[in-house]
Amino acid sequence: MVDLEKLVNELPQIVHHLNLTIGTSHEILQQVVLINQAQEQLQNIQKLIIQELSFAKVKNAAVAQATSSLVANTNLVDRDINHRLRFIIENFSNLEISLTDLQTKIDYWQEWGNLLQALAADILSDAQLVNQLNCHINYLSLPAKLKYFRKKLEHDLVFGNSLNLKQQSLQISSVSEEILEVKQRVEYVLNTIKSSHSLLTILLGISSFFGKSGFTLEWLDHEHELIVSSDGKFQELTEIIDECQFFQQEIDSLLLRSKTLKLQAEKGIIKIEQEKPNVQDTAELTSKFLEKKTQKLFILGRSIFVIASSLVVLGFGGWVNQDKLPHLQQQRAIANQETDATANFTAALKLGIEASALVQSPPNSLIVWQQAQNKWQQAINLLASVPEETSITAKAKQKLIRYQINYNAISQKVLIEKQALANLESAHKLAIEAAFFVQTSPNSVTVWQQAKAKWQQAINLLEAIPENTAVSLQAKEMLASYKTNYAAISAIVKN
Repeated sequence: MVDLEKLVNELPQIVHHLNLTIGTSHEILQQVVLINQAQEQLQNIQKLIIQELSFAKVKNAAVAQATSSLVANTNLVDRDINHRLRFIIENFSNLEISLTDLQTKIDYWQEWGNLLQALAADILSDAQLVNQLNCHINYLSLPAKLKYFRKKLEHDLVFGNSLNLKQQSLQISSVSEEILEVKQRVEYVLNTIKSSHSLLTILLGISSFFGKSGFTLEWLDHEHELIVSSDGKFQELTEIIDECQFFQQEIDSLLLRSKTLKLQAEKGIIKIEQEKPNVQDTAELTSKFLEKKTQKLFILGRSIFVIASSLVVLGFGGWVNQDKLPHLQQQRAIANQETDATANFTAALKLGIEASALVQSPPNSLIVWQQAQNKWQQAINLLASVPEETSITAKAKQKLIRYQINYNAISQKVLIEKQALANLESAHKLAIEAAFFVQTSPNSVTVWQQAKAKWQQAINLLEAIPENTAVSLQAKEMLASYKTNYAAISAIVKN
């Protein structure tokens, strides 16, 4: 019994390792080792419990000291572990527990450890999944991002200077673009968690929600409710869904706020420029005039220089060092590369704004989602074409990561809409076939049964169409009619 009590006293530290933080492949491998060790220790406890129970001496004896040791040991570890151990104790421990009950709880922990190992293996074997998870780590969590937007838009405009207002208007436009991107991200998280039946796919949604904050799989309770933690906060999967739905409402408010501020800024700029065509405006015009004059003189001088240089090269070749020509060609190539990179970056930004604007009023048709998908893909291609060592390379890389997330979210929408449309068309086809069967053989029981089966298949397909798709309303109308037909034909077959 001494060995058993000793091992039971170590339960807090053992169970502490039965979780999985979704990180890099190396980090996951390290955690798998700790999970293995924890499961081996739990197996040892189970063996000792079986031995004790086999003697039939302590079958119903309470081991309150075991649980009290769980509570006592929470004071022996650091603050973060304390938080998690308290969570374990509150959810999985009683004040008094028998050895049989303890054995059952250990079984649950063993099953949880097996599931974590299986998930770790699936993640490590899927390179695409690992890349997507790593991509999500580059962004702030959704709660942090919404907090950032609130702070950006909480200040009022500063009127009085058109240049300042123009600068503020540009900043508001930039924030609006970011909000639209986050809106897509929230929808991606919601759709991924709510509509997916694969735990691995759900993990992608959760990782997109928490971003660089990261998250840990803590427990899967008896009702199959996944519990995760991030930054010391424990949440159920349904709480994440509720939070995303709240974010959707808040994002609409933020977009309205940004639109209002931008409109105010534009009106302020127009008013100032109409009322004060002053020295500043004159200075700006003069500056532009001088700039154009300088450009013309530069172009004229450059032409003269080129002509003169050509004559020198042709007539006096000995005066020119031919080794300098490759250097000049290289400089010209760098300049052209910079120009092309800037043009591609600007075109990508324009495509990104167009893609976001296309899907602002869901539910959208499949064609609209595909158009947005194509625009994101074109934008990604343009950003990917920006070479290294240009002035916008760093910006292009940052945008590329963000646009790839948007593209993945839109691609998921396209798949959902495609499936919904396919279900609708298949259901309609089955309904036509059912009606045709009955019309051609109205006196055949077998035919009526076949028609009934087709109505049932059509109903199943319509019920599988998600609520937020473009064809969901049409599906509901068809579903009501199909259920009526199914009830009628069922009554006929029964009689």
